[in-house]
Amino acid sequence: MSWYGFGFNGFGQIVAHGREDTGTPCVNQVKVTIPTAVEFPSKCPGSVSKGRSLQLSASWSRTALFPVQGDGQVHLTGFLDGVSSSQKDITRSSGCLDAQINERYLTLRFPDKVECWSCDGADMELVWKTDQDSSDTPQGHSAQLPLVPEGYIAHGPPLFRPLSVQLQAVSLALGSGHAVLLCATGTIYTWGNGSHGQLGHGSLVPEEEPRVVEALWGVPLRSVAAGGWHSACIGEGGDLYMWGWNESGQLGLPSRRCRKKAEQNKETGPPGGQQGDTAEDVCISIQSFPALVDIPRVSEVKRVSCGSRHTAAVSSEGNLYSWGWGDYGQLGHGTLCSSDEPCLVDFFPTHGLRVEDVRCGPWNTFASVTTADPTG
Repeated sequence: MSWYGFGFNGFGQIVAHGREDTGTPCVNQVKVTIPTAVEFPSKCPGSVSKGRSLQLSASWSRTALFPVQGDGQVHLTGFLDGVSSSQKDITRSSGCLDAQINERYLTLRFPDKVECWSCDGADMELVWKTDQDSSDTPQGHSAQLPLVPEGYIAHGPPLFRPLSVQLQAVSLALGSGHAVLLCATGTIYTWGNGSHGQLGHGSLVPEEEPRVVEALWGVPLRSVAAGGWHSACIGEGGDLYMWGWNESGQLGLPSRRCRKKAEQNKETGPPGGQQGDTAEDVCISIQSFPALVDIPRVSEVKRVSCGSRHTAAVSSEGNLYSWGWGDYGQLGHGTLCSSDEPCLVDFFPTHGLRVEDVRCGPWNTFASVTTADPTG
């Protein structure tokens, strides 16, 4: 399994600056427009290696790679210790089962504890820790970060936020100021900032406590994602629902910004628009209720991830589709164009690669791939 990245590379978090052998079209190596293999050490003892299955977490300026088996260390790339294009193995992460990076903190989950380390300066400092009973489940606390026993880890202080155990939380996605929670019953709850409809309650007001998304009541759901100001979820049948801000087409719905840019570029017309349609009568700026998103030629969505203003999804066939803001090449189409329609990232099928998972950073995208089976 390998990871490929594209989009914002201002701190060398995808490919180190100064490399001349990548063969990847870049704009001053800050904008990577075509998927590029993510660099990591292959011979460093205790670090991630090419023979292992790797997981990835991305923030604005850093990327964290770590082996899912818990038999290695977290490897960071990007802006570290005040220097861009840096790489570092986190020795204190040995044995961790999950990791999550943001601009201020690195959170590590071990079989018997969860630790949160400050990564603002050269010396990492432990700022929060909790023990957990690994006998509760066969492999300890089974939910992924940012969920921890009895709550979750937020992007900033106070780091620990409590959650009622009655919610039966199984997955949590955090946006820039809102949260989307999936429960064991397949129901989702949202709370936080609602100024762009990102909570899905049909209004633009905030919610201090988790509130069920009533529009999806009775629809069994299996996955959630949160972007800067938009949200997404996948139903058990592979249907994709999205809501929130659509300024850059990140919901896969008609966007005035995308349509006007298309007109300015003298294109034949907005993608998918009917002849005679105008930006004024079809565009959607804010979608405050969940909307079913159609991806052409895709019957089932397997994974979805949201960046600040873009979205990427993996189909059951192993293809990657992306849409929304593309000014840094984060859509992977070889351009800096935005799109309000899901478009196939054709790099992967062209190179015989099957996409298994996707992770969006705020301004970039990372895809986990395997070699495609030529027999189908």
